[in-house]
Amino acid sequence: MINGGRLAEFFIASITIILVPGPSVLFTLARGVAWGRAVAVLTVLGNSLGTLILSVIVAIGLGPLLSDSKAFSISLQLAGGLYLLWLGVGAMRHRHAHAAAMRKREEFRPSNVTVVRQGFTVGILNPKSLVFFAAVFPHFVDRSKGHVTYQLLLFGAIFSVMAFLSDATWGMIAGTAREWLSDSPHRLVVLRTVGAGVMMTLGVIIVASAITS
Repeated sequence: MINGGRLAEFFIASITIILVPGPSVLFTLARGVAWGRAVAVLTVLGNSLGTLILSVIVAIGLGPLLSDSKAFSISLQLAGGLYLLWLGVGAMRHRHAHAAAMRKREEFRPSNVTVVRQGFTVGILNPKSLVFFAAVFPHFVDRSKGHVTYQLLLFGAIFSVMAFLSDATWGMIAGTAREWLSDSPHRLVVLRTVGAGVMMTLGVIIVASAITS
């Protein structure tokens, strides 16, 4: 149903985006630093469930439109590439503020249900994820294969699983090295700088691909 080459490209692009320390990663790191590994992983679980449901909503809404209009597909690709460029510039500008926020500690540990619920809320209400799914996923859809909605659903499921594994790893690291992360914001600044560069590069690639398609 999905071209193997497109699926490989999607996997590479997704892991590149997921590994970038964005809002979900910073949220997980903050939880890990404050309360340890268990809370961080539960946060990621909730976040991933919210992200998955959001991807399903986007897939159902965009599938028919992408099937009927190549121009609409190209427009979304351009929007996605420009959006990634915007995210990269924003991450570069605010990398110090993001790192400073990591030093904050919360006094009382919430219950497991509350942790999952909060993570879910962050995931499903994240406007950046919504725009990312709507503008970037269509770049990897093979319209000649048909079943566009199913392709988008599969992309969303793959992305959510990859995000869970990656963010959970970040959470485990944060919970294990709580003092190492919170006492040296410079390390997070370096991560954000690298991540910003990755997002801007990927944005340029997607825009160039849309223009030449």
